[in-house]
Amino acid sequence: MAGENVSVVFKLYCLTVMTLVAATYTIALRYTRTITTQDMYFSTTAVCITEVIKLVLSIGMLAKETGSPSRLKSAIVEQIFFSPKELLKLSVPSIVYAIQNNMAFLALSNLDAAVYQVTYQLKIPCTALCTVFMLNRSLSRLQWFSVFMLCGGVTLVQWKPAEATKVQVEQNPFIGFIAVAIAVLCSGFAGVYFEKVLKSSDTSLWVRNIQMYLSGIVITLIGVYMTDGDKVLEKGFFFGYTPWVCFVVFLASVGGLYTSIVVKYTDNIMKGFSAAAAIILSTVASVILFGLQISMFVFDGFKNMYRALLFCTSLMEENLLTDSGLCLPITLTLQVALVAYLLLLAMLKFFTLEFMSERLCNTWVML
Repeated sequence: MAGENVSVVFKLYCLTVMTLVAATYTIALRYTRTITTQDMYFSTTAVCITEVIKLVLSIGMLAKETGSPSRLKSAIVEQIFFSPKELLKLSVPSIVYAIQNNMAFLALSNLDAAVYQVTYQLKIPCTALCTVFMLNRSLSRLQWFSVFMLCGGVTLVQWKPAEATKVQVEQNPFIGFIAVAIAVLCSGFAGVYFEKVLKSSDTSLWVRNIQMYLSGIVITLIGVYMTDGDKVLEKGFFFGYTPWVCFVVFLASVGGLYTSIVVKYTDNIMKGFSAAAAIILSTVASVILFGLQISMFVFDGFKNMYRALLFCTSLMEENLLTDSGLCLPITLTLQVALVAYLLLLAMLKFFTLEFMSERLCNTWVML
């Protein structure tokens, strides 16, 4: 892997697509879990189908990489079926990711999209800790300070979440935050573990993905049986599926593949930058689509998060990135996040002025 060189443009493309997919996935998933009034689908089956689609897509990418059916067959037989030790090694992140995905469904069923996204950023300090202990990297004092600043912003959001949005199911914030905490721990460990496996050998990324998704399918099928087995037998595996649910599954599948590409060619820290940009995008969409009312505590959390990312960027080149050419994309990503944040403020101000103008007009008519 070390010998593989890809352009900065390709890395920036992967980060951009991953950001857009993550933001869209959050909004679409929340819509299917809280807004729709139809019969609720089983989240465990959605996670299982996602693993199957990712497996099929990875096999397709491996076929393109090998160039011929005979080479594809040889690669699958030698590196997958005749390598039980490697399959076992990749079953660890697949187990953890399966738990994380199910916790994401539970969390978004009980939290606003913006609150979920900001709280979920605790995975950044968790990932930093796993990076230090598992990859033997070091973080400077300024970077650790930025991590705690980020935690402070998240704490503000947890202390006083945003006001209720237009949902049609009962929500339990406590269960939502517990689910987020579990997802955070899973994300930090699994991400760094997978990065270590990818960068410790020259095995193809798509072979590694196939190894992980094979065990992931088995694990998620067990989850379907244990969690919703009786209901699935009674109502069917695809009960409650709508075009929106299929869209969510598609986004989860594509997002998973792009995540593996980003981890291979950059690192988990860069993946954190992508997630930070997704927060801004999903928040704007939540205001427009779900009527989310943003409190000053959430804004303070956003500001602390952004300052933390700026602090991290100042020392990213010398400590965490092996490719100095990524510094420009990082800067551009942060600037895009800042512009989106300012647009959010302007939009909220416009809504407030529009509301005040409407009230004044009504008062003038009454007079």
